[in-house]
Amino acid sequence: MKKIILLGYMGCGKSTIANSLSKSSSVPFVDLDKYIEQKVNLPVSAIFEKHGEIYFRKLEHELFIELLNSPGKMIIGLGGGTPCYANNHELLKGDGVLSIYLKASIETLVDRLMSNRSKRPLVADKSEEELKEFVAMHLFERSYYYNQAQYIVSVDNKSIHQTVLDIQAILA
Repeated sequence: MKKIILLGYMGCGKSTIANSLSKSSSVPFVDLDKYIEQKVNLPVSAIFEKHGEIYFRKLEHELFIELLNSPGKMIIGLGGGTPCYANNHELLKGDGVLSIYLKASIETLVDRLMSNRSKRPLVADKSEEELKEFVAMHLFERSYYYNQAQYIVSVDNKSIHQTVLDIQAILA
């Protein structure tokens, strides 16, 4: 398998799981948002502010394809919204791709996001009740796209290690 794609809502553990999987499998991990930031030398938030969401989503799509077409094995962690734009969900089913939706319940996501809200501009100013409503609405809107992944791995009540073992079982 050439490219392993991890997707899911913010707070589901994409980066944490991908880093751990990368260490245990010796397959390099690329975070799509960080890759975009390096390419344009701007943080994602500044790209949105300066150029708008349409520009960002176009750039995100182009750079996602660039990563998919690059040589060698790779773990790619997508941004939470990536599968929902520019038909990116279709790329989750391509040849040489293994896509995994890290599925978390609303409760798990709210618990995780509440504890590090300050690092998440989209939710930094929300109360717990507002956050729960925000996450529920987003998950409802995005579930069709997330469910296009070839595999679904639940992360609720699981350690990083257990989730990585679940993914390794899929890869075996």
